Order: sequence, then structure tokens, then C-alpha cells
Amino acid sequence: MGCVDRYGLPLTGGADAVAAYNRGVGNLLRLEEGSLHAVAASVALDPTFALGHAAMALLGHELCAPVDIEARVRDARLHARRSTDRERSHVEAVARHVEGDSRPLVAHLRRHPTDALLLSVAVPTIAFAGVTTVPEDAWEIVERCAPAYGDDWWFAGLLAFMRQEQGRFDEAMQLSCLSLDTEPGAGHSAHARAHAHYETGDHAGGLAWMDGWITGAGAQVDSLCHFSWHAAMHELSLGDLAAVRHRYDTQLRPAPGLGCRNLVDSASLLWRWTLTPGSRDVPGIDQVLAVVDDTLLSGPPTPFMALHAAVALCAAEDAEGLATLARSCASRTERTHTEVAAPLARALRRLVLGEPSAAADAIAAIEPQLWRVGGSDAQREVVEETRICALVRAGRHAEALRVIDRRLDRRHCRRDEWFQAQAQLTEIWSPSTVTFFDASAD
Repeated sequence: MGCVDRYGLPLTGGADAVAAYNRGVGNLLRLEEGSLHAVAASVALDPTFALGHAAMALLGHELCAPVDIEARVRDARLHARRSTDRERSHVEAVARHVEGDSRPLVAHLRRHPTDALLLSVAVPTIAFAGVTTVPEDAWEIVERCAPAYGDDWWFAGLLAFMRQEQGRFDEAMQLSCLSLDTEPGAGHSAHARAHAHYETGDHAGGLAWMDGWITGAGAQVDSLCHFSWHAAMHELSLGDLAAVRHRYDTQLRPAPGLGCRNLVDSASLLWRWTLTPGSRDVPGIDQVLAVVDDTLLSGPPTPFMALHAAVALCAAEDAEGLATLARSCASRTERTHTEVAAPLARALRRLVLGEPSAAADAIAAIEPQLWRVGGSDAQREVVEETRICALVRAGRHAEALRVIDRRLDRRHCRRDEWFQAQAQLTEIWSPSTVTFFDASAD
């Protein structure tokens, strides 16, 4: 057999270039570090290797890798002329995707479902934004491709993440565990398992497993801080604030090389930690803002990033920054920016300006559409928690209790029980003024 990818699809390139490309794609499918280096090596070894150029363009577009995207697309299209029909279709799908039209990519997967790199790009995950903000559309793409993969470990992890989004947590856990039995370091599978533990309220079990995975089989995974965030969310849910502090200090302290993960993981954790009754001496959000590119706060590229920018600016009590963010989102052509992200920034600005009742009402109006920004329920819950804060600050304790009760109906969580107890008190709840009851009490 000639040069093929891990699913047997032919690749037109030198043997060494194809081997490097397969390493790079394998790293992406495992969420391991080194994908950019390996794919770059493939085009260095064979400058006419079209799919290597296309993969470089994808990494630049999706992961903000330092790549000349336009040049890589141009070279991919040029050299695809000597490739197979499937490779030409792959290259054109990538080219159109980075230009803003993902329809050819979806159509390509109908014909070539085992083109795993493009399937990975099509579905919103920890690695990629996906080609749709409608979960059901992504689920359909995955289900349509399922017969082609059989019991493949990577696809099992992708399917596991989809199952937990559908609330089918037993299936998600079973699929993720089967995948991890075959490939213990599989990042997508570990991510699906993390969500299954969290959504079912298995915080002790999830934390024990995640701690072992982070320091063991998952130690080489890219974006490891996001898995640390999952562990910290278990610790918050269990009410172990000392463990949260240790986690932040050792695994989630912001750093220049972490890019947007500083905003998505570290900043959101700090705000949720601050909101937790009993929290004291939470590190300042300025540690995050010092290493985050200003453009991520003033003009974030996606609604998902805009949500986290709004949270960080709210934590910083930066009303002017929230106003700038709201104007930026309102000026976009993408409707989720204008209809969800911009109103959220305005709502959080009202909280900063000391209008908690108006902020609570504005957040409540947004919440039914919040799914449109992408990400997971576990991430978007930060908005619900901010609404609870606003309601209690406004003295609307009965409404706050209704929101908290719904959370407790979803899963057991000691932290939510603390929210419940705090909402029953008469004093005003202010994250900037520590008036919480003793969180160490039973």
C-alpha cells in the first residue's frame, strides 16, 4: 500500500512528509502538543504536499498558530492539482472554511466521513470551534459519520462528548472509558469523561480521576490547563476552597504562553471563586488581564470569547471596558454577537455600575439564548451564577432561591447549598465586600 493516513485514505506526498503529517494529525486527535511542528515538517520534507499546506492553514485559522494562512491556502490549491479527487476536495473545503464558508467542508464529510481531521474541525470541541453554533447540527454530522468508524478510539471520544451534551451521561461515560482503555492519553475522551462526571454531580469521583489523569496519561496533552479547570470546578462544587487556591497557584495561574486559555479558564475560575460564599483573598483578576491581549477584551473574535471577556471585565469592575466590548459586539454582522454577546456585556456593566436588579433582569432575558455562544453548559453556568449574585445584591432573595433550586435539581453541589443558605440571609451579597458566612461549617 502507498502513502495513506491513519484511516487508509491515500495521501500524495513523499513517505517522510506523509509520516510527519500523520504524526501531526495524530497529535491533534489526541490533543497532544507538537501538531504544528510535525505538520510544518511535512511541508519542509515535501513542499508539494498539498494536505500539509492545508493543515498549516487550518492550524493558523483555528488555533491562532503563527502561520501565513493565505500563503498556505495558495500552495495547497496549487499542489492539489496533482493529488486525488478526495485530496482536492479536502483542500478546497479547508480553503473555503478559512475564507468563512464551511458548507464545502460539510459536503466533503458526506462523501469522505473518515477524513478525521476535517470531522474534528467540523464539531465544536475543546480544540475547534466547529462549523455550527446549533448543537443538533453538529450531532447530525457525527451520527452520519459513525458507521464508517466502527469502534475506533478517537471517534468514540468524539461521540462521548456529543452524548454528554445530549444528557446521555451513562453512554458518554461508557464510550469515553472504552476509548481511554485503548488510548489512555486521548484528550477528547478525557474531556467527555470530565463533563460526564461534572454533570452527574460525581465531584469526588471526577476529581480523583482527573487528578490522576493530569499527572499521568494526560500529562502531554495540549491545553492541559483546561483539564485543571475541570478539576477546580469539582473542588469548587465540593466546597474545598483551599484546594481551589492550590490548584490556581500550581496549575491555573495565568501566563503569556497560554493565550485565550487565560481568559476562558483562569479568569472564569477567579470570578466563580469570588462569587462562592466563604471565599476570602481571591487573587485579583489583574493577573489575568496583564497577560491577555487587549483585542480579546475589546474585540473578541467569537461570541464564546466575548462571554469570557465580559466576565473578566465584570470581575475587574471595568464599566468602560464593558461598554467598549458591547459596542464592538453590536457592530458585528454575526447575529450571536449582536443578539447575545452585546446584551450580556451591557447587563454585566449594569452590575458593575451598581444596578443589580436591572442586571439580573437583563441576564434573565439573555439566558434562553446563551447556548448560541458555544462552549459547554459547565462553562456557560458562570452567567447563571452572576445572575444569582445580582438577585441577592438587589434583595430579590426569593427569585435567587428559585434559580438555585433549579441548579440543585440538576445535580448535588455543596457550593449551591452555600448559595442557598446565603440567599436566605438578609444582608446584601457583594463579591467585592466579604460578608459571607463561614463556608467551613456543615
